[in-house]
Amino acid sequence: MLPHKLSIYILLFFLTFNASGWGITGHRVIGKIAEMHLSKRVKKKLTAILSNESLAEVSTWMDEIRSDRQYDHTHDWHWVTIPDEMTYQQTEKNKNGDIIASIERLIKELKSGGLTEKQETEHLKMLIHLVGDIHQPLHVGTGKDKGGNDVKVKWFWENSNLHRVWDSGMIDKKQYSYSELADRLKRTSKRDIIQLQAASVLDWANESKSFRKQYYDLPEDNSINYNYMYQHWSTVELRLLQAGVRLAGILEDIYG
Repeated sequence: MLPHKLSIYILLFFLTFNASGWGITGHRVIGKIAEMHLSKRVKKKLTAILSNESLAEVSTWMDEIRSDRQYDHTHDWHWVTIPDEMTYQQTEKNKNGDIIASIERLIKELKSGGLTEKQETEHLKMLIHLVGDIHQPLHVGTGKDKGGNDVKVKWFWENSNLHRVWDSGMIDKKQYSYSELADRLKRTSKRDIIQLQAASVLDWANESKSFRKQYYDLPEDNSINYNYMYQHWSTVELRLLQAGVRLAGILEDIYG
């Protein structure tokens, strides 16, 4: 009975923490941007591994498997807790894993080789998704409000929460298709690409942590709409671009 109870507890905890990172559009934008920065050689390899699916198409797979019990062990991989006053190194690590450790492990195992076809495909899909998740600022949580899920807000006069606003609320309000938004963001200099791809996974997490003062700056009644979106849309665009360019760099390093 204990393993069964434990799995139920993990599932209930996961359902209270919306771990979907960006919404469908956001994840697909990141996959599309990454493809724009890949060499033909690497694109060909990835196409074969992913059975002709694009990076954009598989970018949401890790959210889609959440109801499959065989993947219960991956639930905590979508996020990490780093309190304001602590560094990641100082935190007590989640025994189930976290997003920083999971990304680093997936990269290492993909580079090392020796995986079965199924393992390599799933590792790759997970990596694509988690690189997106760690760039969504609220996936580096304070440990106090479940990554903003407990921060109830009125988003354009409808009930929501802060995590959902950053996941999909702002992106959906713009009403771009994922390819339109990716095309809008793809322009960046070679110097910027080099600098972005030089950053470590821990750097990405610390960047997300650094945005806290911005996204927690809410009016007294927690009612947010046009002004909040105007203030933060540039950050959404920045994080989508950074995630896509960095994902491309990782995939080039593994398969190039």
